[in-house]
Amino acid sequence: MGATLAAVHGRSFKGSQSVQAVAVGSAIAKEAKAAGVASAVFDRGGYRYGGQVKALADAAREGGLAF
Repeated sequence: MGATLAAVHGRSFKGSQSVQAVAVGSAIAKEAKAAGVASAVFDRGGYRYGGQVKALADAAREGGLAF
């Protein structure tokens, strides 16, 4: 089993859900890099890869996190 090294919640950010998804992606990449994590496994939790899920993943990738 793995351990949680970084966590971010969308309610910490203002704006629409899409805006929050981008903010969460950027923030999780920043926290992961601060914890020494360069790559991670992205579990979309059964949700389709599109919309907010895609926005979060793209923002995390732009922040330097590899999936």
